[in-house]
Amino acid sequence: MTVKEIRTRLQKLQDKQKAQLLQGFFKTGAGEYGEGDIFLGIRVPELRKLSNEYKSLKAKEVLPLLRSPIHEERLFALLILVRAFSKGDESVRKQIYGMYLDNTRYINNWDLVDISAPHIVGAFLIDKSRKPLYQLAKSNNLWERRIAVMATFYFIRYNQFSETLKVAKILLLDKEDLIHKAVGWMLRELGKRDIGCEELFLKEHCKQMPRTMLRYAIEKFSPSKRRMYLDGTI
Repeated sequence: MTVKEIRTRLQKLQDKQKAQLLQGFFKTGAGEYGEGDIFLGIRVPELRKLSNEYKSLKAKEVLPLLRSPIHEERLFALLILVRAFSKGDESVRKQIYGMYLDNTRYINNWDLVDISAPHIVGAFLIDKSRKPLYQLAKSNNLWERRIAVMATFYFIRYNQFSETLKVAKILLLDKEDLIHKAVGWMLRELGKRDIGCEELFLKEHCKQMPRTMLRYAIEKFSPSKRRMYLDGTI
């Protein structure tokens, strides 16, 4: 079960037409957030199915795939790491968490972040200091900032909301649309469990929020309440 073998199998799954579509969807053009990323055109269910065949791979064995220029190889590596983390003891989890944060420059698109950050960063920090989240949220790296907010999804599932709100406040005036969407999404998820908590935050900050962030956060509200928030009359 070598990296070479996995790469060969991924190459056999490639679809050039889908790859072209994905390169447009994930903004790989000059000056775009995914500039230069290379796609094979493999769907996530196919990658998950293949990753199930390599359950015994150790975290360090997929490091060359995580550092690959090919998007699906990095995604495959993250699927393996998420699985290994969930099955591992504390020493394995610590190793994977450390490897993850040491390689954030390769976790460099929103799908890669979203599929992994809650299950590795969030899951590792659930019973530990949350200080690393605030450091990530203040990073100059777009993807580290997205990792910070998406990691809090894990806490939300356990009805722990304070980190989502603190990270959201740090990112409130972020310039990147991908951060606006992630923060709004997490606020919406929080609101599914505690609408009062979400609305306290929104009433204080809605007039400062980027429009996209606010729209994502209030997506499930009634039309009349959405309008009040958008008009700033709440």
